Amino acid sequence: MKSHTSSYTFISSIVTRTVILWLMVAGLSWAEPNLTTININEASAETIADTLKGIGLKRAQAIVAWRENNGAFTHKQQLTAIKGIGESTLAKNDELIRLK
Repeated sequence: MKSHTSSYTFISSIVTRTVILWLMVAGLSWAEPNLTTININEASAETIADTLKGIGLKRAQAIVAWRENNGAFTHKQQLTAIKGIGESTLAKNDELIRLK
């Protein structure tokens, strides 16, 4: 006959491992995704189009053209001067855009 102590230890060990595994899985699903940021003042049109949400190659080329004609962006808000880039596009890409 097994003792109650060894049964309790065995069950406790299983519960502990299950909780640890659950916490590890939950932590992975709650982790912030790895965001790739770009320097809007140095990135190529292809990189801009590949990285920013809602920005295709034509709009990315317009960003590069604006930069070449006006100099470096000093504020992210300046991107809204480009046709087709509004506040909502800027907002969904805010964390992806660097100026330096």
